[in-house]
Amino acid sequence: MAEQLFQRDIYGKTLIELGKTDPSIVVLDADLSSSTRTGWFAKEFPQRFFNFGVAEQNMMATAGGLASCGKKVFATTFAMFATGRAWDQVRNGAAYNNFDIKIVATHAGITVGPDGASHQAIEDICLMRAIPNMQIIVPCDGPQTKEAIVAAASNKGPFYVRLGRTKTATVDNKGVFKFGKAQILSEGNDLAIIACGAMVNEAVSAVKALAQKGIRCRLINMHTIRPLDTQAIIDAARTIKGIVVCEEHSTIGGLGSAVEGVLCEFHPARVCKVGIKERFGQSGEPEELLKEYGLTAADIEKAALSLVA
Repeated sequence: MAEQLFQRDIYGKTLIELGKTDPSIVVLDADLSSSTRTGWFAKEFPQRFFNFGVAEQNMMATAGGLASCGKKVFATTFAMFATGRAWDQVRNGAAYNNFDIKIVATHAGITVGPDGASHQAIEDICLMRAIPNMQIIVPCDGPQTKEAIVAAASNKGPFYVRLGRTKTATVDNKGVFKFGKAQILSEGNDLAIIACGAMVNEAVSAVKALAQKGIRCRLINMHTIRPLDTQAIIDAARTIKGIVVCEEHSTIGGLGSAVEGVLCEFHPARVCKVGIKERFGQSGEPEELLKEYGLTAADIEKAALSLVA
């Protein structure tokens, strides 16, 4: 059985590793360091950690000031507050100046669970995609979270790294992580399934179920939303009957919209999007919410079958 890990645990450990080798790294949080695991960095490097309380806009503005002085800033809070409440400061402070600010947001998507709609960021990828200079990574599991954080630290400019709240199963056979380069998890010429984040695991299960029906799918882990691996999308469109795009996010403005944009420009193909369709979230257990919003492996399988029917 695949190992289950909290992405935020991996984030906290990776921050400490990076902090030991790079003294320019500073970490900011908005009164959630216990939940986001940045508190671990605070214990190790108390002089390089700053808690801003419930003041996310202040935090992002200060991140810009620190970055302007040569610091490599990791600014962390829940995804809803990092992208929604502080959008102005992210746009004008981090991205407009192309500062070295890494926004690592935890508790994204509806799998936040019982906290409900006010805490469930399902528009965050859309909000970050709209900002020039912003680079976006949505890792699919624990090990890939470390790779994403290292990539963000190793590349200049602003980043948005999207992490979930719950444990995720480790995805097998991902191969080498390359920032901006999609991973092909399985080959097939009937359909392509493109997924990111927690939906990759659901897609893996769907691919296995479809294989039992004689339908071979190319499964693509699109961990980097920007820069997008357009060639992987074009190659898939040229060889298959349709594409299913899966994300724990609104179907408006996220990965699905990014894929559609590539197809419209370079190679039209039939697309079915598995995501949250113009609804707010609600309180519930993660598994219940995935089912309620049509984000399970069974929903992906149903969407795939509709394309080959």
